[in-house]
This record gives sequence, C-alpha cells and structure tokens, in this order.
Amino acid sequence: MLFVHGTGVRAAGYTAVLSLIEQQVQRHRLPAKVHGCYWGEAEGARLRAGGASIPGYGDSGGREPSDEEQILALWSVLYTDPWYELRLLRHMPVTRSAVFGREPPSRQLSRLVQEFTPSPELTAIVAEHGLAHHFDDAFAAVRVAPELDQATVTAPADPLEHRRAIARAVVAFALTSAEASGQPAVDGATRDLIVKRLTGELHGHGLGAGEFLLRPVKGLAMHLVTSKLTGDRGSITDAAAPAAGDVLRFLADGDGARRYLTRAIDDLRPGPIYLLAHSLGGIMCVDLLAREPIAGVAGLVTIGSQAPFLYEIGALSGLVHPRPLPDHFPPWLNIYDRRDILSYVGAGVLGDRVTDLPVDNGQPFPQSHSAYWANPAVWAAIGGALR
Repeated sequence: MLFVHGTGVRAAGYTAVLSLIEQQVQRHRLPAKVHGCYWGEAEGARLRAGGASIPGYGDSGGREPSDEEQILALWSVLYTDPWYELRLLRHMPVTRSAVFGREPPSRQLSRLVQEFTPSPELTAIVAEHGLAHHFDDAFAAVRVAPELDQATVTAPADPLEHRRAIARAVVAFALTSAEASGQPAVDGATRDLIVKRLTGELHGHGLGAGEFLLRPVKGLAMHLVTSKLTGDRGSITDAAAPAAGDVLRFLADGDGARRYLTRAIDDLRPGPIYLLAHSLGGIMCVDLLAREPIAGVAGLVTIGSQAPFLYEIGALSGLVHPRPLPDHFPPWLNIYDRRDILSYVGAGVLGDRVTDLPVDNGQPFPQSHSAYWANPAVWAAIGGALR
C-alpha cells in the first residue's frame, strides 16, 4: 500500500502520519505493507525567490537556516524514507560526457556498491553500537533497490554527491531498522562518524550534502527555525504557504508531482499496489490514473479528497467534466466526513465508478480533515478494499 500525503505536509507531519498508518495496519491485521510517497519537499510549494514578492518579508519571515539545520532536516526525512535522496538523484541533470575506453561513472558507482566490503575499522564501529546485523541488511536492501540503479544513471565523473547519499541511505536504513527492533537510538555524533567512515570507503569524503539534495529540505529547515506566528505578513506566509501553495502549484503545473508519484509506484511493481491518498494526494492519484493505465495499481482509496469537486468545476486537468472515468481506472473507494469541508463525494458527478463512504470522525473542522486515521470505521473500510 502506497500512502500519498496531502497538502502542506512536510517531514515532521509526514513522519507522524506514516507511523500512525503503519500502527493501524498492524492493529487491524490488514494484508498490506505500508510504503510512503513523500512528495512534499521535492514537489511542494516553496518561496523560490526567498519571499521577494512579499512586502516586508525580510523583516518578518524566517531567517536563513544554517548548514547544520538543513542537514538535520534532511535526516528527519531519511529516518522516514531512507531512499529519499536516491529518488531525488534520479532527477539530477546529467552533465557528463562519455570517455572512450573508460567504464561509465554509473557503472563504476554501481559496481562499487555491489562489491563493497566494509573495512575492519568500520565493521568494529557498527558492531560496537549493535548495528552489525542491521548494517548488513541495509546494504543488502540498497543493492536490490531500483532507486539505486536509477540514481547511478545520473552519476557524473566524480559522483561525490551520489556517494554521500548512498552512505546516508545505508546508515538511515540501519538505524531505523535497529530502532524498530527495540534498540535505543544512537546519538548524532555516532551517526555522523559511521556516515563519514562509510563515505570515505565509498571513495567520497565529508558529511555535507550538495545544493541539489538540500534544496528540497531548505523550506523545512526554515520552518523549523522560524519565529512563532506574530500576526505579521512574513510569518503568516511562512505558516500558510505550504498548504495553499501545494494545491496551486499542482493545478498550475503538476508534471513534476505526477512523475514523482509514478516513480514511487514503479518502485513497488509488480504489485498489486493499493494507493491510500489523503486530501491533495487524492487529487494527484485521480489525475494520474485518469490519464493512462498504470500497471500494478489494483485499487485507490481517497480520504478527505477534493478530486470530485475539482472534476465538477473543470479544474482537474487529467479528467475534464463531463468526460467519465476511463475503463482502465481501478476500483475507487472515496471516504469523507460531512464535517470535513475539504472532503467531497464522487458518485454524484462520476457515477457508479466510485464508491463513497461517509464516516464520522467526531471532530469539528479543521480537525475533522486529519482525524480519519484514528477512526476504526475508516480502517474497516480500507481493509475491505484490500481484500
């Protein structure tokens, strides 16, 4: 099951919701393994000119985050999705040129990872902290991950950024695996020591991340250091821009978000894959699935979604009213709460191709829009859709 989050969601909120979904899937013994599609940082809205369009933003908005704050923001994402940077690297512009008689950088990097053996020093460090088994599992996982193959394709002649990202991916996987098994979390200094050692043994150096990989989390880091809401225009924009901006950005140009979602689906093939989408995530899924058949997708569950409303007003570019849902569209369960004014019903405009299910989250708006995950009726319905 692939979870596609909604508007305005960034690392902290995404991590909390994904963890809650995983807990509920286990509690209700649903036949699904939960995967995340964290598109918010890479494809969501951000102030690309540093708030230059907002009068007085420099006096009232958040300060520029430090390198340390940006790296911490990156780790907050990696602990939720260890392959996050590898997914970003798939979109990195390829600037290299082939050299006759020399092995391509992509093949060199792939071979390095596949044949890698940690040094006795690195082995001792991970063993000292009880991570040996998890470290081995992390390397086994990254070696077969399609994200690795796709990331190495963009490797330049000196793929320093790729090597650092691979090291962080392996360490993030190992640390989250260890914590899931009940081990206490290691401190940041230990984490950085392991990353630095591994990066060096992958023929890289240092702990930093390049601008390409840090750019998507810069907005998160700024949010983490922004002063509390004071009523001034800059801080109001800092608080509101992600939620409103994500919707506007997708409606204006959703190609990047569609590519991100398609790649996330590709990673889970052959399936069957069920999409669980909240709010704007539901819009993204309906828009994508209406455009063309997506192999492996067996069903769609939207929760608190505005997709039917956008279809009715002619704002859903992948399916313009009154064109019906195409025959290739998978079974669609649409869950809504009448107190959630951001949720809509599909049967009235899309006919019997969508099944609407009303639930009562017992909360006023806006809490009703995010209270679905704790509602047993929601999980009963999701379980029915999966079986």
